[in-house]
Amino acid sequence: MSEPWDTAAPGVLALPSGRLVRGRGLRDPLGPGPLPRIGVYLARRPGAPVAWESRWVRWPDFRLPRDPAELRTALVEAWERSAAERVEVACGGGTGRTGTALACLAVLDGVPPEEAVAFVRSRYRRRAVETPGQRRFVTGFAG
Repeated sequence: MSEPWDTAAPGVLALPSGRLVRGRGLRDPLGPGPLPRIGVYLARRPGAPVAWESRWVRWPDFRLPRDPAELRTALVEAWERSAAERVEVACGGGTGRTGTALACLAVLDGVPPEEAVAFVRSRYRRRAVETPGQRRFVTGFAG
């Protein structure tokens, strides 16, 4: 098991199971502390390589992932690995796509889909999950 995220660090979301996942904006600096072991990055196209394992999912800003099955695969892996490793989820600004992905992780962790957006907004960022389409995506993620 790797050193866990600091629960007081910016962007760290504690899921009901106790798993920790860090959300952030790719335009933001990494900040102090340990690096992720794996990152799930949500962008129109893959960005610069990172020094840790990564999964890039094509997802334009303010929209939905180009391949929802690819996102599901990446998030299931991230959720499984978050039990013992530092997992990071990020998009350009760290709010819409990242918030949507974090809400989907909350669903995987047992939060009812209709409560997942509120869960993430209250524990990560107040404006996470920016569009009605993203909110519907979270609600339908369990199915």
